[in-house]
Amino acid sequence: MTDIYADCHRVLQERYDARPLADRTAAAIVHSEFTPEDVAFISERDFFFLSTVDPNGSPTVSYKGGAPGFVKVEANELVFPCFDGNGMFLSMGNIADNPNVGLLFMDFERPRRLRVQGVARLDEGPAREAFPGALFLVRVEPRHVFVNCPRYVHKYQRVETSRYVPDADGSAPLAQWKRLEVVHDALSPEDQAAARIEGFISLEEYQAKVDAGEG
Repeated sequence: MTDIYADCHRVLQERYDARPLADRTAAAIVHSEFTPEDVAFISERDFFFLSTVDPNGSPTVSYKGGAPGFVKVEANELVFPCFDGNGMFLSMGNIADNPNVGLLFMDFERPRRLRVQGVARLDEGPAREAFPGALFLVRVEPRHVFVNCPRYVHKYQRVETSRYVPDADGSAPLAQWKRLEVVHDALSPEDQAAARIEGFISLEEYQAKVDAGEG
């Protein structure tokens, strides 16, 4: 029997007479190695949700996006890039302190979802060069991999790839919020120069861009 359940889960399973179903479900779908079907599904995705836990035990969930296939599976290890962000490094810092993570891969058009629970580590070595635009990589060793029933997943249609996804040489447009004067002196010299060229915008102008889907 899989180790996916703890006492807290068993209490609710017993209370709602679901333990036999829970055991049957885990036996049928939970595995610790990526199947060819898992790999194919992950390789088609252009986003996922990442859950981590901070040193105080508080969870956080973040969205990670890129070009289709930006998440790879190498020798049963899931690998994805950390791109330029807002400098907070909340998820990445959490991983450095507590490696336990959860990932949710979604297809809103079919619909379908795949969950991965595992142990992550940061890879700041030269392997990142194979991922254009990556500051460094995250590698996840899976403990539990399983699909979920899609019946409550709403169907949405994909419109377009974000223009901020790094291209083949790692280049990407300057984020609009980096044109705000309030953050200018905290940016890298390269971003400061780019912001001066593109011109500063007010907070109201930035909010208008966000509201228009141009953020």
